[in-house]
Amino acid sequence: MLKKTNNRVKTRWVEGELRLAGALDRRMIALLNAIDQSGSINQAAKQTGLSYKGAWQIIERANNLAPKVLISTATGGSKGGGTYLTSAGQALLSLFVRLEKQHGQFLQKLNESLADDPEMMLLLKPLAIKTSATNQLFGVITEINAGAVNAEVFVELKGGERLVASQPLAMLDSLGLAVGGDVLLLINAPEISVVNDPEHYNFSARNCMPGKIIRVQHDAVESEIVIQLNGGDNLVATITQASAEALGLSPGISVNAVFKSNAVIIGALTQNDS
Repeated sequence: MLKKTNNRVKTRWVEGELRLAGALDRRMIALLNAIDQSGSINQAAKQTGLSYKGAWQIIERANNLAPKVLISTATGGSKGGGTYLTSAGQALLSLFVRLEKQHGQFLQKLNESLADDPEMMLLLKPLAIKTSATNQLFGVITEINAGAVNAEVFVELKGGERLVASQPLAMLDSLGLAVGGDVLLLINAPEISVVNDPEHYNFSARNCMPGKIIRVQHDAVESEIVIQLNGGDNLVATITQASAEALGLSPGISVNAVFKSNAVIIGALTQNDS
């Protein structure tokens, strides 16, 4: 994912596979190249991770798609007989190799141009973050209340909802958290409770976010409840199947996702790669 170029680490934001005429792709070209080197369908199939039958199907497809025969075969023998690329096959292989190099250079230029666009980076960088937490929300810090040990960090989500995260004071400086800063919020699914009648309950949890269930997935013991908040963000909660059935949870029901402020992990989003 990350590539070192000119002493700077760059992320490949734009990726793509070269495909000719909608059908000639890297797998087919890899088989052509292996056949050219080995002269055997059997050996070429092994080199490219294909079955013998799969290799034959690709060969037949390549020959049928091309106006000229690309691969000449003579069946027979334990290794599938003699096989070689025709002059048309050699020309196609050379063309693909040349185009793939140009394609790679084109993608590199696109990625470099994106890296130089601060506004585009602000949009794309959150999408490249991978974590083990089920829930990832993005927002802007609107308020920070510092106490003796911890600080309450209030974050506004893109749909307008506000939630609060409790963080040690030391983390404010460590992460460079400040009002107006963009942050990533991580919440593990088991930390979220699902309540379908919040007016009749008192909560010690600071965050109580209304929404509607859009999906319920049961396994042998647990149930995964996907809640779409009013502003559009989704939260996934994991509760016992017995609890889900007792609450009568199903798609379309209005519920509240409830979780404590210390269940929220904050990640700071920076403007530049380091």
